[in-house]
Order: sequence, then C-alpha cells, then structure tokens
Amino acid sequence: MDGFETIRFETHNGVAVLTLDRADRRNAVDMVMREELRAVIDQVRSDGELRACIITGAGGNFCAGGDISTMRDREPGIEDARTRMRRTGEFAVALATLDKPLIAAVEGAAFGAGFGIAMTADFVLAAPSAVFCASFAKIGLVPDLALHYSLPRIVGLARAKEIVFSARSIQADEALRLGLIHRIVDASSLIEAARELAERFLEASPTALALSKSLLQQSHALDIRQIAEGETAAQAIALETAYHRQAAARFLNREKPRFEWNEMTEREP
Repeated sequence: MDGFETIRFETHNGVAVLTLDRADRRNAVDMVMREELRAVIDQVRSDGELRACIITGAGGNFCAGGDISTMRDREPGIEDARTRMRRTGEFAVALATLDKPLIAAVEGAAFGAGFGIAMTADFVLAAPSAVFCASFAKIGLVPDLALHYSLPRIVGLARAKEIVFSARSIQADEALRLGLIHRIVDASSLIEAARELAERFLEASPTALALSKSLLQQSHALDIRQIAEGETAAQAIALETAYHRQAAARFLNREKPRFEWNEMTEREP
C-alpha cells in the first residue's frame, strides 16, 4: 500500500505484513513512524478479512529504538513530554490489544522501543543475529512501549528488573532460554516462517481467538472469580457463532475439524 513514509504495509491471503522501513536509521521510531504504525494497526483491527499480523524490520534490523536525534526537537517542559509519551502509550495499548494473533519477526537490533514492540507480540520468531536490549537506562530514560507490563509477565519480576536495570544485550540463544522468543529461524527463511505461522490461524475462529487473547492478557490483574465470569461471558458469545455450530456439526459427523494444529506443518511455533 502507498501513502506511508516510514513503513511498508501489505496483505495477502488474510495475513498483514507490517515492515518498519527506515533502514538507514536501523528502523528507529520517530513521531511519523509512531503515527503511521498506529494507523496501520487500527486498519488491521477493523479489517475482518485479516486474521493475523506480522511485524518486522527492513535492512537486517528490527528496530533500534526511539530516534534520539528527533527527541531534541521537542518543546522543553514536562507537559510536552507527557503529551508525546501519552501517544506512545496509546500506540502500545493498540498493539498489545490487537484482537488477532501478532507475530514479530526479529532480525538484528531490537533495542529500546523496538524491544517493547517485539514483546507486545503473541509470538516472536528471531534470526540468530537478533539482539534484544532494554537500552533506556543508557540514556537516563525509563522503558516505554508497555515494557513494564510485558516483560515481567514473560520472564518474571526479578529477571525483568535485571534486564531493565542493567540495560544489557541479550543474544538470540539467551532470549530463547528466557522465553522472550519462541523459535530461532535462519534469517533467509524468517519471513517465510512467520507467514507459515500466521497462516495456521486462517481456519481458526477469529472470535474465539480474540476472546481468549483478551482474557489471557487480563489474567494477572483479575482474581479467579473475575476470570470465571469473563470466561462465562466469552463462551456465551462463542457458542452463538456460526463457526462453532459448523465445527460442532463436523465433530458429530466424524469429519476432520477445519482447525487442527497437529495436522499442519511439523514445525513448532
């Protein structure tokens, strides 16, 4: 699609691919990119034909973080900083709450805001060259892009503190051990692997996936009774979908289900 300065956006066979495209700046996020990313995520959310989204970076890097050179352009004073960061926070929420599977395909640097963006994904595939770093402390800043939300949920509070306070680099092998990523994939087949994973969800119920994703993301904030109430409300919606009725009929007729993970490709997610 045309009309964007800092990203590329394409769709094919129900899958959206969003590419950060400031390769000369290692895909560092400036205000233009932030607003374009928000617009694209809103578009993906509203398009019922799209069932999954991939986010990646151009030129051998995912995202080097916020563009420090543009930070000097802001108006002095805390109010301007709050306004800018509020927009960043709104984008992080939009990304993390996308009601479709989100897959990050990471090559090279995923620093600062890039680390935050990657951690909002439901699945992270990484090339051997991938390096993750909550680099904010190096320039006297606080992590954003909801990294304080995502990181403790992935690695636990103690490990999250160590990663944030040290601002150290994490190579792909360690990222896999920590659970930051799901699989290491050769760079030459990274996007292909991300597409294969995304296409696994084409035959799943979009309603069921969206409802489950929402409940899972709330699970740390709600008690068991609230989760049970949420499951009750979600299941009532899912039971009324045409997808469920058709799937139940196939089961009763001893037909294969449309969505059967184990009968797809043998690759692990």
